[in-house]
Amino acid sequence: MLLQIFGDNVTLAWTLIAIDWVIRLALGGRIIMRRSSVGFTLAWLAVVLLVPVLGAIIYVLLGERRLGTRRARRIVELREPYRRWLEQLAADYPVDVTELTGPANLIRRQARGAVGMPALPGNTLELIADANDFLSRLLADIEAATSSVHLEFYIWMPGGRVDAIATALISAQQRGVKCRVLVDDVGGSALIGAAQHDQLVQAGVQVVPMLEVGVLRSMFARIDLRNHRKIAVIDGAIGYTGSQNMADPEVFKQSEGIGEWIDAMVRVTGPVVEALQVTLLADWEFETHEGVEKKPAEYDVRRVSPTGQSLVQVVPSGPGLSMLDIQEIILAGMYAAQSQLVLTSPYFIPDEALMKALLSAAARGVEVTLMVPRHPDSRIVKWAGESYFEELMEGGVKVHRYEGGMLHTKAIVIDRQIAMFGSVNLDMRSFYLNYEISLVVYDAGFACRLHELQSSYLRSSQQLELQRWRARPVALRFMQQTAQLLSPLL
Repeated sequence: MLLQIFGDNVTLAWTLIAIDWVIRLALGGRIIMRRSSVGFTLAWLAVVLLVPVLGAIIYVLLGERRLGTRRARRIVELREPYRRWLEQLAADYPVDVTELTGPANLIRRQARGAVGMPALPGNTLELIADANDFLSRLLADIEAATSSVHLEFYIWMPGGRVDAIATALISAQQRGVKCRVLVDDVGGSALIGAAQHDQLVQAGVQVVPMLEVGVLRSMFARIDLRNHRKIAVIDGAIGYTGSQNMADPEVFKQSEGIGEWIDAMVRVTGPVVEALQVTLLADWEFETHEGVEKKPAEYDVRRVSPTGQSLVQVVPSGPGLSMLDIQEIILAGMYAAQSQLVLTSPYFIPDEALMKALLSAAARGVEVTLMVPRHPDSRIVKWAGESYFEELMEGGVKVHRYEGGMLHTKAIVIDRQIAMFGSVNLDMRSFYLNYEISLVVYDAGFACRLHELQSSYLRSSQQLELQRWRARPVALRFMQQTAQLLSPLL
């Protein structure tokens, strides 16, 4: 092609071809030396080596978890204060490990070793299975706030009941409550460019976009690293987390034909709220550089008295932490399962390790159920996930597709004894690229309530039958297998 473009200037054409191949080979060597998973490595090698010029550009923009020099430096600076805080937190709230089952203690130790966060006793959890209930509870807590309201969401979509949340924030700020809102720059773009944003800022509410995108930033940091967390902390004593974005499902993405979004949240009180608060404020610090760690009282970081009996461990994950920590914790849970494993995720794109864990659980007699929406909001992601269904069903895993809308809840229940709940999807984007938040709950009562919610989803789902799935059209099978080749990059 270059020879045709440059015509008689053959020397220039061959020089450009040589430069292109030097760049491709150099990037190929870098990809190999990064020692990522085989699938991830092969996928990126194919992109770089088989797509002239554009492949190299795509890898430079999207191939590595570059945070930017300033953010990476601040992460290093905060490691020691963070470590000291974790040690004091663990000392102030000791756990009687003799009361834990073997599987629970295994997962607890895996999570503590991976991210350093201790399991904290003395909490009360309320599972909220309806978006309107969540928005009502959050609204009431904001209206009753006396010192601070901290909100962190991937998506903030004005409209519907979200407008009432914004009005409550303005009112709280005006009566002296310090209100801070952190939104992902991509997910929160509908807010950042809206009148609601101006109203909040004019009232004194601090609204900060996280991981801003732009041409200049793309030269120094990867632009598709996203903050996917959903956290709310009121007065340093009440916390929320789960899968619900700051969007009213009655108006959110209703034109896409996938039905209403189905989410779940948990409202927590007790010592674990401090861990949620510090996770949120760490993200705030990385964007604002306000020196949060030097003046925690100003940000309502406080020790919270026990309110219940639940043992809960907060597990933050994402760039800047060790790679794939959250996946390793989830894998530990799968391998610890002894009788039943129920997984709910809107997006399912496993790697070899995740597939092996699911099939291993089924092979040793664990009843494994995977539930995904029939109509997610990405067709290529849907096809990529479906390419694994046949192998899973052959191995004894029950695969269900939810028919009642866009099932967005992310939950894993192990033996009805342990629950994993939060913002993490079962895909490599959540494991590798996104900032996520999870709760690991070592409480049979909460695990059973979450299992009951999953059972309600199952009643609106259809279980796939292996023989009928094998008979699906060849064209669909081809699209699924083609999408699978892109799995490590999705």
